[in-house]
Amino acid sequence: MTASAYRDHLGRPIVAVTGMGIITSLGQGLKDNWAALSSGTSGIHEITRFPTEGLSTRIAGTVDFIDIPVPNAVERSYAFARETTIEALADADLSGDFNGPLFLAAPPIEPEWSARFELADRSPAADHPGDAYERFLAAMRQRPDPAFHEAALFGAISERLADRFGTRGLPVTLSTACASGVTAIQLGIEAIRQGRTERALTVATDGSLSAEALIRFSLLSALSTQNDPPTKASKPFSKDRDGFVIAEGAATLVLESLEAAIARGAKVLGIMKGAGDKADSFHRTRSSPDGGPAIATMRAALADAGMSEDDIGYINAHGTSTPENDKMEYGSMSAVFGEKLIGIPTSSNKSMIGHTLTAAGAVEAVFSLQTMLTGTLPPTINYNNPDPSIVLDVVPNKKREAQVSAVLSNSFGFGGQNASLVMALEPA
Repeated sequence: MTASAYRDHLGRPIVAVTGMGIITSLGQGLKDNWAALSSGTSGIHEITRFPTEGLSTRIAGTVDFIDIPVPNAVERSYAFARETTIEALADADLSGDFNGPLFLAAPPIEPEWSARFELADRSPAADHPGDAYERFLAAMRQRPDPAFHEAALFGAISERLADRFGTRGLPVTLSTACASGVTAIQLGIEAIRQGRTERALTVATDGSLSAEALIRFSLLSALSTQNDPPTKASKPFSKDRDGFVIAEGAATLVLESLEAAIARGAKVLGIMKGAGDKADSFHRTRSSPDGGPAIATMRAALADAGMSEDDIGYINAHGTSTPENDKMEYGSMSAVFGEKLIGIPTSSNKSMIGHTLTAAGAVEAVFSLQTMLTGTLPPTINYNNPDPSIVLDVVPNKKREAQVSAVLSNSFGFGGQNASLVMALEPA
């Protein structure tokens, strides 16, 4: 191949995916996850990790099948990321130290209140007057706890991953709400395009599900309260949708310049054609009702890919199952694709795995690549009561066999974080 064959429409190095790893509530590993997802299986179930009596939401997509000695958010998130990275590196046929940077999407880290109470209660500060938070601060001053301190460090997960897998340079940890997974991938793409590295490790993980997290999202009226049966709660684009189902998971993608991948004889799973991101300052949690930032994000990703709307054969929607977000995303996609939208299959993985928050963008990128590789479009399950104001081909309830060569995957998050990826099977 000539040198120009490894460059995109703007003369930048083409970025290939050479390895993938994934964990969701459906299971561990790409094989089991894809078998379950493509068959329309739900991973949503009743919560057993903590008591839910009296709570309006009692279901989630927790990952309970991995042994974690210290079951806090940091340890869960690290364990998920470690396992998906092991799988992705094996898939890429890479061993030894990873000769490239690490970009990690991780949930915001803070000690849960139960841990704060425990620390305060076993300290001399417990005898002091004042509320629990004052006692907590006094305890931290009087009796430093290294393990507790590490559990509250935002960069602790990426540092441990960097040590475990021998990445190069300072590991980058980011948290851009539900767009985080795509943002991590985007940073890896740009590092390769700019010639700063031939290879990047992009990881997104979220094991932050706790009683406190559940209550916080419930107070925002964001979660589904349709607890019985759990598997029917997440119903994107349906008329009776009432909120998202919170979940856990992780995904790792090994990115390489196409030239470097071919030079070492690596198998190429797909191409990262383009990425776009736009901020939305409308509201701290709500997206702009006119969908302007989401529209601009999708258009930016298509422009970055050097592709038009006609080139997209499948859309992996953000599709959270919240009344407002699904409506906004549909309006935004309609503005971008126009009348062509009804002819583009558009499904939501979240109908089966729930919303994996920080990990969602990377998890759905893995599923998007697998959609192209297998020629199987995963369904949107629980689609039994269509919303007449949202006219989409959601691949209802059952998978569909269809060959697609390019996919758009959307991630629109709290705080106005919007990001989209365009992926393809071939460079051209």
